[in-house]
Amino acid sequence: MKTAFRLMMASLLFISAASQMKAQSPEQRPAVTHNTWTTGTPMPTGVVAPAGTAVLKGQIYVVGGETSPGALIADTQIYNPVTNTWTAGVPLPTATADGAAAVVKNILYVIGGDTSGGATNAVWAYNPKTKTWSGKAAMPTVRDSIGAVVEKNIIYVIGGEDSGTRFANVESYDPATDTWTEEAPLLVAKSEPSVGLVGSAILAADGYTSGGDTGDNEGYDATTNTWTSYAADPTVRNQACGGGIAKYMYVAGGYQGGVSGSPALSLTESFEPSKDAWKTLAPLPQTEAFGGSAVYKDKLYCLGGWASYEGTALNNVQIYQP
Repeated sequence: MKTAFRLMMASLLFISAASQMKAQSPEQRPAVTHNTWTTGTPMPTGVVAPAGTAVLKGQIYVVGGETSPGALIADTQIYNPVTNTWTAGVPLPTATADGAAAVVKNILYVIGGDTSGGATNAVWAYNPKTKTWSGKAAMPTVRDSIGAVVEKNIIYVIGGEDSGTRFANVESYDPATDTWTEEAPLLVAKSEPSVGLVGSAILAADGYTSGGDTGDNEGYDATTNTWTSYAADPTVRNQACGGGIAKYMYVAGGYQGGVSGSPALSLTESFEPSKDAWKTLAPLPQTEAFGGSAVYKDKLYCLGGWASYEGTALNNVQIYQP
């Protein structure tokens, strides 16, 4: 009888475990609706051209920016994609806008940008364990309106401008040694590019040149230190929301120049380097340019920005599911 009872209990436990596994199987999970936009909880403070936006320990940090033209802030706003909530972080030591941010080994780096004294080459590092910012080796080139991408724990800072001069400069920063290296320059000097990592290639699409907006699209191979020209974006633009996800580079919104009040774009496109081809996707719900960009768990987050040039700073959180 005892043996039969044990066998019966073992059988029941097996059935229970199998039922739990089935309940958690992929077939039972909510289906993902692709090529769609959703919205998150608005930012506490709407900002334009953040000093940097990046993902640190599962949360999106939006650092600095402008609340209106020329009104720079040092605030750090932290968005939790899981709980869809915002918290306040430690402010940047200097109010800064229009720089770039990157994360290496759980340290957030904010690089370059624009301060009340003009463009800067300052580098700030934030340690979430100590909740402190510290200064690092300055970037060789003073510039704002830059892009930054991490490849193999090295930060590559791409393009930019200072006082109206557009740069082709590409400089890499090694946090382990706190040193900078000059890399092969862009094929086209430009500021405000949309940048991202696609596989092992760094993409720099669109931007602004000395001749105006561009659809120039380039890929960088860090191993060979070379740039390759790809098919240009059919839509010339700068200051778009962008990032690399899987085998695609995504670009959403942006600006095509003009006077104060000129509208931003809602157009979303993807670029596939292996096919050297662009594709039009679902548009942004809210036109947007000059906002922050971040990629988290294969979704593109577009935060803040302007709906029209020098308009009211947006506090939108727009989330794209490829």
